[in-house]
Amino acid sequence: MISQKMRDAMNEQIKYELESAYLYLSMMAWFKANNLDGMATWMQAQSQEEVMHAMKFFHHIIDRDGKVELLPMGIKKTEWSSAAEAFQDAYEHEQFVTSRINELTKIAYDENDHAAKTLLQWFIDEQVEEEASTAKVAKDMEIVGKDGTGLLMLDRELGARMFTLPTPPA
Repeated sequence: MISQKMRDAMNEQIKYELESAYLYLSMMAWFKANNLDGMATWMQAQSQEEVMHAMKFFHHIIDRDGKVELLPMGIKKTEWSSAAEAFQDAYEHEQFVTSRINELTKIAYDENDHAAKTLLQWFIDEQVEEEASTAKVAKDMEIVGKDGTGLLMLDRELGARMFTLPTPPA
């Protein structure tokens, strides 16, 4: 059975993961409106991944006889002045999510919650990847600057990303 403190923290994390999905959908819409379809595709995959993350917490709570409570979301931004600003915001947002995962991990250790520790180790590893991928694109955007040719090349490269559901363990 999951403790009240861990349950409440994970319910809050579900909210953050769904806010992440919504943020990335907002970025997708912005990229589409600015004729950057590859970047829109990248953000669509990112959004789908965030929903999957929310569902991992959702099922963890349910599987441990807890109650999922969907909390109201707070969306802060839906417009960007450039593709570079959007990806910098994505990188900063992933750093925020990492801080939230670290807080959940602290609670799991304080409460000696081994089941949560196992789940959270997956998220710790995932956040290293999330920060690295958004940081790389943000840095690529800095290199490209306002060069239209470079932006279009990066757009095409990012358009190759596709979301695939992970294979469950055997």
